[in-house]
Amino acid sequence: MSIKIFVPRDSAALALGADAVAQAILAEASRRNMDVKLVRNGSRGMLWLEPLVEVQTAKGRVTYGSVSPADVSALFDADFLHGGKHALGLGLTEELAYLKKQERLTFARVGITDPLSLDDYLAHDGYQGLRNALSMQAADIVQQVTDSGLRGRGGAAFPTGIKWKTVLNAAAKQKYIVCNADEGDSGTFSDRMLMEGDPFVLIEGMTIAALAVGATQGYIYVRSEYPHSITVLNEAIGVARKAGYLGADILNSGKRFELEVRKAAGAYVCGEETAMLESLEGKRGIVRAKPPLPAIAGLFGQPTVINNVISLASVPIILARGVAFYKDYGMGRSRGTLPFQLAGNIKQGGLIEKAFGVTLRELMYDFGGGSASGRPIKAVQVGGPLGAYLPESQWDTPLDYEAYASLWAVLGHGGIVVHDDSADLAKLARYAMKFCAIESCGKCTPCRIGATRGVEVMDKIIAGQDGEGQVELLRDLCDTMLNGSMCAMGGMTPYPVLSALNHFPKDFGLVNSR
Repeated sequence: MSIKIFVPRDSAALALGADAVAQAILAEASRRNMDVKLVRNGSRGMLWLEPLVEVQTAKGRVTYGSVSPADVSALFDADFLHGGKHALGLGLTEELAYLKKQERLTFARVGITDPLSLDDYLAHDGYQGLRNALSMQAADIVQQVTDSGLRGRGGAAFPTGIKWKTVLNAAAKQKYIVCNADEGDSGTFSDRMLMEGDPFVLIEGMTIAALAVGATQGYIYVRSEYPHSITVLNEAIGVARKAGYLGADILNSGKRFELEVRKAAGAYVCGEETAMLESLEGKRGIVRAKPPLPAIAGLFGQPTVINNVISLASVPIILARGVAFYKDYGMGRSRGTLPFQLAGNIKQGGLIEKAFGVTLRELMYDFGGGSASGRPIKAVQVGGPLGAYLPESQWDTPLDYEAYASLWAVLGHGGIVVHDDSADLAKLARYAMKFCAIESCGKCTPCRIGATRGVEVMDKIIAGQDGEGQVELLRDLCDTMLNGSMCAMGGMTPYPVLSALNHFPKDFGLVNSR
């Protein structure tokens, strides 16, 4: 019997040489006349160990990392095919503390299965949620999602069930499901990892959404910088359609749902849902005024469900395991789990799926191992380039939507970027203004002009020109952007600027913060 060897096909692993490692393993096995079966799985999320190689043994899967082609011959010499000891050996995968301390619901299969094997997906409880949904009334599916407490995994964290109910109750001959996979926030990669590591769970989630609201067409709007995600999704959609999980007659139910992948336009603002709709319609990605809401008049003017990847990928487990199972995770109004992504100046960067309520300190030290530089951590930006910078006094706040809102911070997509004590928060705050000026769609004045003026004011503060007066002007400008911008692009730019100003005044040449 062939011995299974797992080498990830995830973009991060590929960037670090996973293809070369896979080829070296096959070549060495052939040279030694050993019967192996190579499986290209998703990443386990321990990115500092990529390329991570796993071997299926009698005791379970054994891990080696990070492996280079030059290590392969020595691994065979050490009998790694049977879990032999080697300097790169990490022991049984399931016993690794980094994985053991997680609660993997959305990422339950990622790193375990072959992403494009439907048999693998079905063997690990795949499509149970869809089968249950096919036996239910549309309103009952919506009610289950509502009762689960699932909220948007990014942006405003709007309750998913309410959005679906609005689309369900909207009268229209055509309705759409749109997945926002334009993952553009700094330090975020959970969407990419899931699309490349378990595409069927996203397809299943979108299909359940279609059944729930009466939609027959879906689109996945994927970031243009994710070519591997686009390839995997297209292949998985083909496999699902051929097996009857998509198409004109889903599992002989008489229900129809078609799904297509669309490459994004390469603009950060297209991650805003209405700009994304404009882009999908073939137009320039410019924010639309609301109302009407996309749930009433969305894609091509029709009722549209818009959710991001992690929201839709969380739906199958709710329909498969039940509302009570899902709600048992989390705290307050933040139910379930969130895949947190550790990046920046961190020793062990990667993905950690935990129930809401974990703290930044736990993520950075228990999982991340502290800063990569070995210097003290100074500030942490949570929620993307427009998220607040949190000082150490706030690192023990539970990661919960409401708890963070009370700090004037956001969880957003769960991206966490770490900075050590060498970071200059004034320059980082300036970057936020510059980022907004570059990425603004230009439709509204507070964002278009405000960000440009903001960069000019920041330059004067950094140069020490009338610091106190310029700070007062900056605060006034931030107030205008916060309350006058059409969307979160301009409305959230003040978050990193004001948090840096309030918590790290010395970096601005100020004695006291306000």
